Amino acid sequence: MFFNLICLSINKFVKYKIKFKMNAFEKLITASEKNKTLLCVGLDTDIDKIPSQFKGSLNGILDFNKAIIDATSDLVNSYKLNFAFYEQYGIEGMEILKKTIEHIPNHILKIADAKRGDIGNTSRSYAKAAFEAFACDAITVSPYMGEDSIKPFLEYKDKLTFVLCLTSNEGSNDFQRLSSNGKSLYISVMEKTMKWGSKEQVGYVVGATHPNDLKELREIAPENPFLIPGIGAQGGDLEATLKANNNAPAMINASRAVIYASSGLDFAEKARQKAIEYQMSM
Repeated sequence: MFFNLICLSINKFVKYKIKFKMNAFEKLITASEKNKTLLCVGLDTDIDKIPSQFKGSLNGILDFNKAIIDATSDLVNSYKLNFAFYEQYGIEGMEILKKTIEHIPNHILKIADAKRGDIGNTSRSYAKAAFEAFACDAITVSPYMGEDSIKPFLEYKDKLTFVLCLTSNEGSNDFQRLSSNGKSLYISVMEKTMKWGSKEQVGYVVGATHPNDLKELREIAPENPFLIPGIGAQGGDLEATLKANNNAPAMINASRAVIYASSGLDFAEKARQKAIEYQMSM
């Protein structure tokens, strides 16, 4: 009898946990409210730019990342990890990437900035790597190859897929602003991909270097989460970005401005101070 009661209690607890397990979109909203911020810190760590005490080996990247996370995790709603910064070092770099992701508190969104996009079976493997092997909550993808290249990511219903829409780099003008059916291509990308998944599945990468366009895109997709890079080193205007975003779900990314705020022994303290500046402005 007692054993049966224990089993019943365990089953109820498991069902409770399953029922209230947050998907990526819910995690983003919760972290934003808890930490009162839209700040996303990019852990795009360059061994040539980190403080000298970490440059002795590749493991110094991991130690640096951990220190930055410990100093800022109560001030952000997400961390963005550019996979290329780790892939360049082969297996050891990927191990550092995985351990960095594991060090991020579970209630903070973990974004695989991998910009994947390929035929369906390849995308399926990319999705499995990001969402299962590395346990990320979200990923960035390129829409150039169409729906079948993005569908495998959207099959993970509890994850977020950020479609490259209007990126922050200068070269975004080369193709993203070309006319398509009487409108800019980036608008067609948004309108088309919004039909492929809900607001809890599909988000967009929109650069802070295009505040006027950001406002226009917010009118098209008022509830989808935006990953907004370009603040800080790339020159994006935070005030203009916040106004254009219009209080919608967002991750406003700052990478170099935060993680390289100092190259001295006070690097973590200075990173925290810079993150606080951003957090208080958001």
